[in-house]
Amino acid sequence: MNELLRSALELAVAGVPVLPLRVGKVPFGNCRTCSGNACGGRPNMKTSGPCRCPAVCHAWAAATTDSQVITSAPWAKAWCQAQAVAYHPGEAGLTVVDLDNAQAIAWAREALTATRVVATTRGEHWIYQGAMRSANAVRPGVDIKSTMAYARWLGWGTGTTAPLPLAVLNLAVRGPSPIRTASQVTTVPGLAGGRECRHRKPAYLDRGISMAEQRITEAREAVHATVYRTFLAVLSAHGRCGCLTQEYMTRLFTAAQAKGESPRNCADAWSNALTRLGM
Repeated sequence: MNELLRSALELAVAGVPVLPLRVGKVPFGNCRTCSGNACGGRPNMKTSGPCRCPAVCHAWAAATTDSQVITSAPWAKAWCQAQAVAYHPGEAGLTVVDLDNAQAIAWAREALTATRVVATTRGEHWIYQGAMRSANAVRPGVDIKSTMAYARWLGWGTGTTAPLPLAVLNLAVRGPSPIRTASQVTTVPGLAGGRECRHRKPAYLDRGISMAEQRITEAREAVHATVYRTFLAVLSAHGRCGCLTQEYMTRLFTAAQAKGESPRNCADAWSNALTRLGM
């Protein structure tokens, strides 16, 4: 059996959607029927309808955990021509922070929560648990690969996969944000004009987060809209002074997911709230 195909099947069993990459480390192109997305696209491309083409079409949207598809004749031909295995991080509930050089790695070690690390040709992939929208060049030498993107499979890496931190979510919105992760928060800065941050007393912020959790938990309809409005309210009240930490964000995301929201929906709601507030 082709070694790349063997790796792909092992990943599929582990729940990681895979696809082959051709020379140049790029996906195989669409067939004539699917050219220009005339077929309606794959179901997870959120286009007009499902594509039933058996070929390796539609780049990241072709990624699958179905062993029958992976070993089918059209895919088998592709594996013979392939140069590498890729995977769709977002579909696996993961986010890859692609650090392309030593400077980017140094920044990540200073700014981000430690997590699973995979060595690449030029740098490192930092793997987090949780999906979000992908974004390129969020910082010099830093790309984010999650939903609607693919990453080259380079092994399991080392370390323990950590939850997706605020610092990474914020990068995909508008570069570095004043919101900091738990590992970075030591003291709460004063507000403009010399006034102390009103959240200096932990009980104030904790009460606000508890109320937000309750609002989400008690939602009986329009859950996604309720989650978004709640995130917006929390960020409006607590998002500009550095008090929010990964712990509080995890509590909010946990409450939302208990109501049926996916990690990706949570990440989108958070990002949209940040954008709405200009943060």
